[in-house]
Parts: sequence; structure tokens; C-alpha cells
Amino acid sequence: MDISAIFPFADGIGYIGLALVSFFGSLIPFVPLPSFIFLATMAAGDKFNIHYLVLISALTATVAKQIIFLISYGGRKMMNDKTRIRMKPFERLVKRYGAAAAFVAAATPIPDDLIYVPLALARYNPVRFFISTFIGKIVLGYVVVLLSHFFGMTYVEPFLENIKDPIVVYFGFVVFAATMTAAILLLLRLNWEKILGKFAPWAVQNDDEN
Repeated sequence: MDISAIFPFADGIGYIGLALVSFFGSLIPFVPLPSFIFLATMAAGDKFNIHYLVLISALTATVAKQIIFLISYGGRKMMNDKTRIRMKPFERLVKRYGAAAAFVAAATPIPDDLIYVPLALARYNPVRFFISTFIGKIVLGYVVVLLSHFFGMTYVEPFLENIKDPIVVYFGFVVFAATMTAAILLLLRLNWEKILGKFAPWAVQNDDEN
């Protein structure tokens, strides 16, 4: 299936269009709108500056993720005391490895909100989150752009060739979003003291929280 069947507004997209797609596609939690396909399409020829493409897509995606992060950060106030106590060991773990987690989530095509929302709930530093995410998005952007610029769209086409109806893609977005939401709810209910006590006993210490 041609990409225009999934995203009919893709034709003639420019820098502003890429910025909008990257921002709004990243702003919707748990919905994997693959803005990297737009990025790859624009990088395949010589019409656009590849460095501008990477910078625009990385910056707009990071700003969108920062908004999700801050909303989730504030959402911690809605957790009851029991859930907060369960989350404390996870919070200690995040504070130690949060930058690496945010970077890996941004630099790879994994569902990054599954990492970002828990980071926010664990009160990870927002500035460090932004920096780590932005660097990760830059890395991912260059991988996508350089592959497309030098090898064309051949590595994207296999993902679309067996899809006949765009409704299948839209339905997949909904199912994926529901699955990721359920995963976050499950994370909030886990006994992190018991889980991390086996692998990271330092995370279940009883020191006072700031």
C-alpha cells in the first residue's frame, strides 16, 4: 500500500508540515503515528537539507514528549498514598538510570511513552529528561535520514506492502494505545519493593525522600 493511503496529507510536505506531523504525532500518548516515515520520505531525495530535517523533527518531537512528561508529572498528585509507597523503590531506580532510559527510548523505535510516563510519575528531573530525549531523537533522526538519503525508501516499503486497507493501520493504533495504557496501569499496581529487592536492593532502602 502506498503511504498516501494512510496519510493523505503527505504529498508536498515541507519543513513546517514535518514539524506539525512530528509534534502532533508525538503529542498523542501511546499512539504510534510513525512520523519517521515522513522524515524518511523527505530525506530520500535532495530537495531538503538533511540536517534541518533532523533538527526540526527532533526538536518538535521532544517538545511534545516534554508536554506529556509534565502532564504525567503533575498526575502523580492524583495517586493515593498506597500507590506512592509502592512506587518509591521504582522512583529510586529511575533517579539513577533515568537519563539512560530516556535516551534509549528516544533513540530507538520502541514505544517511548511506556518509559516517559513512569519517569514522570517517579519525579525524574524535567531538564535532564528534555536533554536526554532531545539527544536521543537527534540520534534516531540521523539514522532514519541517512538510511533514506543514501538507500531510498526500500527499508520502509516492506512494512507497507502487505497492508491493503488503511483501516487496519488505524485499528492497530487504537489497539496499541489501549495496550500501552494497560501496561502503565499495571506498573502502578506492581509491588516494586518485592521486585527490586532481588535485583537492586539499594532501591528499597528506607531513607527519607526529598
